[in-house]
Amino acid sequence: MATYKKKYKPEGKKEQQQFDDSEFETAGVLNTLDETASKSEQWIEKNSKPLFYSLIAVVVLFLAYLGYNNYISEPNELEASNELAFPRKYYDMASTAGSGIDSLLTLGLEGADGKYGFLDIADSYSGTNAGNLANYYAGVSYLEMKQYDKAIDHLEKFNSDDEMLGPITLGAVGDAFADINQPEQALEYYEKAANKKDNEFTTPLFLYKAGMTAMELKKFDKATSLFTKIKDNYPTSDQGLNVDKFINAAKYSEQ
Repeated sequence: MATYKKKYKPEGKKEQQQFDDSEFETAGVLNTLDETASKSEQWIEKNSKPLFYSLIAVVVLFLAYLGYNNYISEPNELEASNELAFPRKYYDMASTAGSGIDSLLTLGLEGADGKYGFLDIADSYSGTNAGNLANYYAGVSYLEMKQYDKAIDHLEKFNSDDEMLGPITLGAVGDAFADINQPEQALEYYEKAANKKDNEFTTPLFLYKAGMTAMELKKFDKATSLFTKIKDNYPTSDQGLNVDKFINAAKYSEQ
């Protein structure tokens, strides 16, 4: 019987080949990295001036912002706040006075003795919190004086997310439109006031005013919806205690 000798492959040859391939691949990667780094260096060198100027621009903008905030914005805000104290005095006096209210409100609006009034502060310090607040006081003062167009103008310039002041301001605009017999606009602002912030005081109050205005406009479906919101969501509010009769009146008027 013939005997065959097994042929053995030299051990380590395959592994050596793999090792050699790995070294080749690593060298290729390193060469690629060197080329990329070289191109990056060339690009940076070529664009060094634009990069430097861009960096300078960012630094200048940042320093300008800090300078404006520290040396202009904050002092301006403090100055405006101090100016607001003078007309506020006359506004507060008018709110408790039994007579002569218009003259006190006028002093608050226009200022006196070289001091700014609400109108000056709103104009000269626009963009500050005090300037914004001056528009509110000016608007409410004009509303008390029955100068409704001026009241609307200043109240619409005032902006607040305060829980109470935001809705009350929008409601005051609605009142001004109602007083000049523009119920459509009054209804719009009463609804805005009701939706501005959800709370137990302003929301049912302005839902009620909106409902009554809708009744005036013969929008009985809308009135029913507005009064029903009071019944469902604010039953213990002042407006919710007797709201059923308004719901029934609106439903009856639909027929």
